[in-house]
Amino acid sequence: QMRGPLGVILMIYESRPNVTIDAGALAFKSGNSIILRGGSEAIHTNQALHVIMQQCLRKLDLPLASIQLVEQQDRQLITELLHLSEFIDAAIPRGGKALVRHVTKVASVPVIKHLDGICHVYIDSAADLEQAISIAENAKTQRYGTCNTMETLLVHQDIAEPVARALLPRLLEHGVELRLCTNFAPIARELGIVFTPAAEADWQTEYLAPILSCKVVTDVDAAIDHIDRYGSDHTEAIVTTHLPTATHFLRNVDASSVMVNASTRFADGFEYGLGAEIGISTNRLHVRGPVGLEGLTTKKWVVIGDGHIRS
Repeated sequence: QMRGPLGVILMIYESRPNVTIDAGALAFKSGNSIILRGGSEAIHTNQALHVIMQQCLRKLDLPLASIQLVEQQDRQLITELLHLSEFIDAAIPRGGKALVRHVTKVASVPVIKHLDGICHVYIDSAADLEQAISIAENAKTQRYGTCNTMETLLVHQDIAEPVARALLPRLLEHGVELRLCTNFAPIARELGIVFTPAAEADWQTEYLAPILSCKVVTDVDAAIDHIDRYGSDHTEAIVTTHLPTATHFLRNVDASSVMVNASTRFADGFEYGLGAEIGISTNRLHVRGPVGLEGLTTKKWVVIGDGHIRS
């Protein structure tokens, strides 16, 4: 087997200009050409970064067209580019839900989706309480604006009260707004915890903010059912000391990363040893999870013979 580049990649992203360098470098190193279309908020920074990359290509006597920047901000141009299947081999949208859905809907080329991260941590009845509190706190508060941050906490009913007593005050110290289900609410009221009753929309929301929805569930299967209904196939975690429960969770939760006794924040290309990532794919085909150099390549079978014929 031999690995080779996908070809020409169209990268459509929003405000963060670090993506310009990450995407350009990863595409170049994996042998691809890339067309970069960043958001209007960082167009001047992207232009400056593109000039630097062009200078590097020129110095190495490499094709300047291997890293291109779309400077026009007309959104109709994105639609036109997504229809150029004769020239573009794959599109990678990275940004808000609306952007990714638009690209997926209109593209005539394969799309490597970097969709939303509605990530869950399920604390099982057999969890080590101290470990569970540490993991949940880290998964929510280490950084709020990332796609692998916990947005919903699920807790087994048998351990809900001790979890609430230990965890909820710590989350409030971080300034986290709590959205609690009807089974969690009485425990919080007894503890004098300030909260907002959770609504259906909360289970469907990627907050990217200091807001956390919390739900008490009857068992691991109820947690899996909730994740199956509301999860975004990004990252899910279970905290438990019971190996059969952990194995059941791993086998039945469909996500690009599944954690056992670890924070969802580890779902990351650097943490997985992949180096820089161009995004975290929630696709099922071609590549899933953090997309680094290997994810930007495809493979072919190479057969070398010496007059061999098949009989």
